[in-house]
Amino acid sequence: MLYQYLKENYIPGEPIFTGDIDIPGMTEENLRYVSYYFMVQLRQIFFYWVLGMVIGSFISVFAKDAIHGLFGGLKDKKMGLWGVAAASLLGIASPLCMYGTIPIAASFSRQGMRDDWLAAFMMSSILLNPQLLLYSTALGRTAFLVRLISCIVCGIAAGLMVHFFFRGKTFFHFDGFEPGEGHDTDPNLFLRFLKNLGRNVKATGLYFLAGVLLSALFQRYVPADAFAGLFGEGNEGFGLLLAATIGVPLYACGGGTIPLLLQWLSSGMSMGAAASFMITGPATKITNLGALKIVLGLRHFLLYIGFVMVFSLLTGAVVNLII
Repeated sequence: MLYQYLKENYIPGEPIFTGDIDIPGMTEENLRYVSYYFMVQLRQIFFYWVLGMVIGSFISVFAKDAIHGLFGGLKDKKMGLWGVAAASLLGIASPLCMYGTIPIAASFSRQGMRDDWLAAFMMSSILLNPQLLLYSTALGRTAFLVRLISCIVCGIAAGLMVHFFFRGKTFFHFDGFEPGEGHDTDPNLFLRFLKNLGRNVKATGLYFLAGVLLSALFQRYVPADAFAGLFGEGNEGFGLLLAATIGVPLYACGGGTIPLLLQWLSSGMSMGAAASFMITGPATKITNLGALKIVLGLRHFLLYIGFVMVFSLLTGAVVNLII
């Protein structure tokens, strides 16, 4: 309703809001502009957010055990390094967050799962899940494929690094981690799905709206030419480094960054810079780092940070060469 009103009635210079505005730097004209683009962005990606939550909750309720069962079954197969690739794919299919993934990985480790396969599974699980993958369709086919392929390759690379440099050594320390009780316990499957969906809305809704608001503010206050100069094709090296760096403090929720990425790409950000951001963002998310520090120890944790930064920069450079 509000979007339709703004679309039909937004006339530069004519007030939509009345009364005094007491926000520093936010004049009536700026507020009208930001409000209009907030609704435009919301309408543009709301469907993808809802679809991502519905599919993510469906997988979490009806397919999570099957996915983890497939991963657990790998330990009985003589797949060699091919198991690293399989583990990376299953990590992306897993709907759990990092705090849910670690107890599962700890259980697999106690059952004899190889550390290189665990590394691949956990790395790709950090970077991507079915819900975030569906959110990313809002970015367009190219960005969607870049995100999917780069995350799979990152998981495989992490597994190979552990395989070749830590063969015969313990890489993870899962002491004290036990699988906890899940939230999806209602005996009625439909109610279980609805409860999971409700938790999903509660967990992501605020971040999603914040991302839409930030993208609208960006549209109003950041000149497209200046942004393209920093992150565009003419400044690939610095743009990749900057994109990889801002992913560290800015990334709080995957769904919340989709509106920003959509706006950044339309403002001239190179696909390589976006790829770097999509790697470092989830990989250095504060909650993920806290959990990883526990299971890796300080030395391996620092190696993890170095690996993520180097991989994100290389990925961005390769993507810019190809696209």
